Amino acid sequence: MKNKILLAGTLVMGLGMASCTESFLDTSSKTDSNTGTFYSTEGDAYRALIGCYDGWRQTNSNPGVSFFVASEVMSAECFGATGIGDGRGYQAIDRFDISQSPADLNLFENDWIRYYAGVYRCNELISRQEQINWKETDSKRGEYLGQAYALRALLYFDMVRLWGSIPLLTAPTSDNVPQSEPSEVFATIVSDLKYAIENIPATSGAFDGHITKYAAEAMLARVYLYYTGYYGSEPEGVTKAEALAAVEDVIASGNFSLVKEFKNLWRPAAGVATEKSADVATADDFIKLTGTYAGDDNPEVLLSMKFTSTQDYNGNNDGNRWLVMMGVRTLNSSTKPFGYGWGSCTVNPAFYKSYLSGDTRRDASIINLAADGYDVAEQAKDQREQTGYAVKKYTPMCYTDGTCSNSSLEHTQGFQEGQYQDYVIMRYADVLLMAAELGSPKALDYFNQVRDRAFGDSNHRVTALTQDVIMQERRWEFAFESINYWDLLRQGVDKAAQQLSINLDVVSGGTPDNITITADKVRATKGLCQIPYNQIVLSNNVLKQNAGW
Repeated sequence: MKNKILLAGTLVMGLGMASCTESFLDTSSKTDSNTGTFYSTEGDAYRALIGCYDGWRQTNSNPGVSFFVASEVMSAECFGATGIGDGRGYQAIDRFDISQSPADLNLFENDWIRYYAGVYRCNELISRQEQINWKETDSKRGEYLGQAYALRALLYFDMVRLWGSIPLLTAPTSDNVPQSEPSEVFATIVSDLKYAIENIPATSGAFDGHITKYAAEAMLARVYLYYTGYYGSEPEGVTKAEALAAVEDVIASGNFSLVKEFKNLWRPAAGVATEKSADVATADDFIKLTGTYAGDDNPEVLLSMKFTSTQDYNGNNDGNRWLVMMGVRTLNSSTKPFGYGWGSCTVNPAFYKSYLSGDTRRDASIINLAADGYDVAEQAKDQREQTGYAVKKYTPMCYTDGTCSNSSLEHTQGFQEGQYQDYVIMRYADVLLMAAELGSPKALDYFNQVRDRAFGDSNHRVTALTQDVIMQERRWEFAFESINYWDLLRQGVDKAAQQLSINLDVVSGGTPDNITITADKVRATKGLCQIPYNQIVLSNNVLKQNAGW
């Protein structure tokens, strides 16, 4: 496997990070350590933990498809799209059909390499825990190791959903390891999350990019619901009662709440300052001018992936370059506040039209190009699979002079390097809806809290819950948050195939085009993605390709 070859220097790279999130990924003495002198003190453990977080972030800040983008391309919300001159790799992913781009035998290779690099960093810290001289009082052992275990769980949860059977590495190794059954991978994920829940103190500090006990509890419920839905049985190590108890504990903690207005969760929807000002000297100053935006670490956020505003092309790839993939093509300074992007993930018109009248989530989530005053015909000249709708929650933004609005005056990168909008992994709304789905005695109340916020009143409450009602609500609530596709799969591959199949006329480069996704392709692949062929070759065919690819 290629990860076998590349991971030897991963620890040193993790310890010598040159860029970091503004909240906590910052440390001194970044270049003096190596595996022979490291892992002695709690300070060393913390620096290694920073490397684990950076490894997690690298899965979505470097070239590659990105789990976030892939989840949307495969969903019922979006299409592959991109520009008319681009390759058709995103169409292969969207249609579960490699014949769309036969030469793309390694669609996810960068993602595969970076996920295993992240796992390696976590395994290094976990495996060295006994040689660290932990303090006798106020030891950070449980807190640091709990986060490392949770990060490993997050990495494996993405991988096992994307690829199914994958090599399961729980210690640093260069061995050519065969694929494990998904049940084994999920058992490790559950065990890791339980370790995090039991060892990260509930009072370990305010959320600033760290994984807390409550984030781990919420993720345990998400893992449980996915496994039971997709595989039809409970994962080893956790029951439905335990999954429900986990999210009920999050709710009972009183640490989280719904932001009053849905639009204020998203910087592009909340309204932003579009004129540059001398008052905008730092990223914090920019946030102050960001309309009614509730802030990156608002009371609804349990976990988000942090990025930086200091990305460059010298190895410091720590911005959210996936965001640029989702931006609308051909936009410029005259289209403020939305900035230029590469045009993937055009929105399915049927999804836009599915929202109920009065649901504020629609216009907070989706850009209706014509209604918002954009020249759709002009934009379509360079756009593949134009539908007239684009993602608003996550899109690049610009000032009137066309420069990236995420950049402060001290960081003037272009639109590709300067994006650092957080990507929210887990929101309190999800905790409420998972608790409802898991059968909480307060299920209706939890569900209707989310519904009331969406409509701004209590006139649209439901009086009875079914699986279909909950899943539809989740679709509207979590649009473009890398959730819909996995929610479809956990309702069964057959149902997902039916929901994803489509025959839709669109426009590509100003001329008529068609998107056809067949249920048979989804069934043939079981909704799983292509394992990179290079990895199969490098493993001497120890790795086996997923069916349908």
